[in-house]
Amino acid sequence: MWLVFALLSAVFAALTSILAKVGIDEVNSNLATAIRTLVVVAMSWGMVFLTNAQGGITHISTKSWVFLILSGLATGASWLCYYKALKDGEVSKVVSIDKLSVVFTFIIAFVFLHEKLTIKSFIGCLLVAAGTFVMIL
Repeated sequence: MWLVFALLSAVFAALTSILAKVGIDEVNSNLATAIRTLVVVAMSWGMVFLTNAQGGITHISTKSWVFLILSGLATGASWLCYYKALKDGEVSKVVSIDKLSVVFTFIIAFVFLHEKLTIKSFIGCLLVAAGTFVMIL
């Protein structure tokens, strides 16, 4: 089931980029990010209440709070940079460079989470990086 959600995530991410590029025309990139974020917050809390998950908030550990907050800060920084790049650049190039996050995630997961390095994952990572550079030339 995770594969279905991962593919849907990719489709929605693609739509996000295209819709944002059209919507950001003549709008400050920071303001556009804030509007997008409000919609995401409303959808997220809507799903929490729809699935009756709000009771779990009292069971979140301090460690989880810290890392979820840090993740939120990283997401905010990513979105602010992404929207600024999207405002000024071609969507196909911005999205290609943004996908270098796969390479960065791979490296960080290997170094800090001690995830397994396989020849297959290493080659895949190199191909993603190479594909990015081909796309932006």
